[in-house]
Amino acid sequence: MLLQIIVNGILKGGLYALMAIGMALIWGVMDIINIAHGSFIMLGAFTTYWCFSLLGIDPFLSLIASMLVLFLLGYLVQKYLINFVIRASAFITLILAFGIEIFINNLALVAWTADVRKVKVSYGAANFSFGSYLTIPTVRLLAFLLVIIISIVLFVILNRTNLGRSIRATSQDLEAARLVGVDVARTYAVTFGIGVAAAGAAGTLWSILFPISPMMGGILTLKSFVVVIIGGLGSMMGPLIGGLTLGVTEALGTNWFGSTYENLISFTILVLVLIIRPRGILGGTD
Repeated sequence: MLLQIIVNGILKGGLYALMAIGMALIWGVMDIINIAHGSFIMLGAFTTYWCFSLLGIDPFLSLIASMLVLFLLGYLVQKYLINFVIRASAFITLILAFGIEIFINNLALVAWTADVRKVKVSYGAANFSFGSYLTIPTVRLLAFLLVIIISIVLFVILNRTNLGRSIRATSQDLEAARLVGVDVARTYAVTFGIGVAAAGAAGTLWSILFPISPMMGGILTLKSFVVVIIGGLGSMMGPLIGGLTLGVTEALGTNWFGSTYENLISFTILVLVLIIRPRGILGGTD
């Protein structure tokens, strides 16, 4: 029983990690807390829902389309909206992100109404069983493997490519990056696009595992924020550690206290981390 709970927590924690990677990237490079992050996750979920319900495309295949659409959207939002206040105070960027969130949510309500939906694949009930000790749903296992693959791809982009070097240089020393020829405006737009594409991927996987609605973004923004705080900024491993920690803790907590307390457990962890280790588990390390 305990093994099953921990495995369930790890599988969900992987999805939490993918949700938070995009927020951590944008926060770490551009010093912007993207309040609209959950709304971009929602858009990724509904992009997959439309691909599945209108075109019959398997959600695991539509993940690429979802990431491309969200990357383009993120790139344009940064270039033509956020870029105008990039040097303004944190309060102004928060207000702008909040406005973007409200706009996206209301646009989604018009497009999809407030009905709760779910992408129901034919293999949704398939699972792997290891005797009476452990059962792993196939969909959750595939989603977790995709989280690992996407995380590795992002790690390679950030650490083994010229684009990644430009992003890291911009995050570490803006003026020095300019002096060595980095196009900061383009780097910011691409970084925001990558962060939103990661949110789109998380939305695709979320739509396969859980019900979706246009108003789901708020709680997902808060969950992503909690994961980033737990793991800490400054390292690709931070969101992974934070996501797995939150997933396992939530699984154990909801087993003991009930699913009603899931969000309470998340925010209790947030408060404890802010008190005991404000920079997160890996905060400030690479």
